[in-house]
Amino acid sequence: MHSVHRFLKKSILFIIDLFYPLFRRIFSLQTFRYVACGGVNTLLDISLFAVNYHLIFRKHNVVIGTVTVSPHIASLWLAFCITLPIGYYLNRYVVFQELGLKRRVQLFRFILVTFLCIGLNYILLKLFVDYMGWYPTPSKVLTTIFVAAFSYITQAFVFFKKQDAVNPMG
Repeated sequence: MHSVHRFLKKSILFIIDLFYPLFRRIFSLQTFRYVACGGVNTLLDISLFAVNYHLIFRKHNVVIGTVTVSPHIASLWLAFCITLPIGYYLNRYVVFQELGLKRRVQLFRFILVTFLCIGLNYILLKLFVDYMGWYPTPSKVLTTIFVAAFSYITQAFVFFKKQDAVNPMG
């Protein structure tokens, strides 16, 4: 399993880093890796959302026991179940690999950011689709732009920020 993981990680880094020279004046390497990994995962998320909404749920409410869920919210959750582990893997092993945080700490931080993002996704989708009457897929794209900015800021500057070697307490 370790050899598969190592091969996958090296392959992803090779492909991403191959394009970095084109963007080195704009982004640091870590920011470029974040944008590349996040961009791919975001495209996957939006694609899954559209497939779920149009083909799986066919724009119909989903009844789960006694709860009825709108098709755009069901699509959001189903896409989330797939993109969460992919996003964690990419953040852990490609973007923020040099932090040296323990896996469980990084996983907890990633899940916390992810749940904040899924909450923001939910609120914005409800606002755009249910209250403003916009189409679900364009609403998801706009929502994703807001959530991606929020996610990057919280991950890069709060949750995955490198700790300084100097003790801040003196």
